Amino acid sequence: MVTISELQVKEIISVENGQKIGHMTDLEIDVDKGKLIAIVVGTKGKMMGLFGKDEELVIPWSSILTIGEDVILVKNVTRPELYPPEKPE
Repeated sequence: MVTISELQVKEIISVENGQKIGHMTDLEIDVDKGKLIAIVVGTKGKMMGLFGKDEELVIPWSSILTIGEDVILVKNVTRPELYPPEKPE
C-alpha cells in the first residue's frame, strides 16, 4: 500500500525521453466508482503556490507504468495537456 504523502515525494519521469515532469500535487478520484482517474502535477515556475501561473498538468492513471521506490514512470506525457480552465457559465 502507498499513501498519498509517499506519492507526493516521488519524482514523475517520462519514459519516452527521461524528462523530469515534477511531483504530484493532487489526485482526481471518481468517488462513484471508487477509482483513481489521474494524478495532477504542478507546473514549474510556480513557487509554493504563490507566484506564477495557476496551471497544472493532468496525467491519466492509464499513463502510469509503474510506481517505484523513488519515481513514478509515465508514458505518453511528452506533451501533456494543461488542466482545462473552468468554463464560464
